[in-house]
Amino acid sequence: MTPLRPIAPANGAAALREVQIVVIAKEPLSGTVKTRLCPPLTSAEAAAVAASSLADTLDVVVRSDCRARVVAFEGFPDGWIPSGFIVVPQRQGGFGERLDGAIVDAWERTDRPVLLIGMDTPQVRVADLECAAAALLSPGVDTILGPADDGGYWLIGTRQPVPGMFAEVPMSTDRTAFCQRQRLDSLGLSSTQIHGLRDVDTIDDAYAVADLVPRSTFAATLRACVNAAMEPSRV
Repeated sequence: MTPLRPIAPANGAAALREVQIVVIAKEPLSGTVKTRLCPPLTSAEAAAVAASSLADTLDVVVRSDCRARVVAFEGFPDGWIPSGFIVVPQRQGGFGERLDGAIVDAWERTDRPVLLIGMDTPQVRVADLECAAAALLSPGVDTILGPADDGGYWLIGTRQPVPGMFAEVPMSTDRTAFCQRQRLDSLGLSSTQIHGLRDVDTIDDAYAVADLVPRSTFAATLRACVNAAMEPSRV
């Protein structure tokens, strides 16, 4: 493997300026996203919640002082992605192959360390990304993971693309983060872990995350959808 570039910034803000952030996302269309929110939400309402989660996530990335901003997008990006992002289509295959492709495609455009996140943690803050960047660029660290409460992870970071990084890692299980860490170890990569965040998968997740960011677009959209779901005409 190519030797790591010796970067050791003094703090998180400086570290963030040395990395690129990649968001892996899909077009929030009714019936294709956040289906576990139904019921109590309708498919259209679940899509609206997903769209607000994507919007809040991208807003945080826009406000972060990083080297480059990339969205690996499934679907048609028009109307969903603000200016300032490089948009690359997601590759075909399983989710692990899509993650791998997103990292490689971003690296081919900007050969800087990658922090990859999804669209399911609208509570993410610039400070979280600064923490991740500082951890990734610490001396001797090749990769990092940010675990999620459900056993997956909300963030993975790497100094550079690593062939086979996601091979044989089961996705969307309560052992995904554990198996990913094992895979990194098996490749001889030095990895570390940062703080966890809660993914929005179920309605209970959505309530809990909205409570963390009550003034967000996500929280406002969820409140509107839940209130609509409680209307007598829909009982």
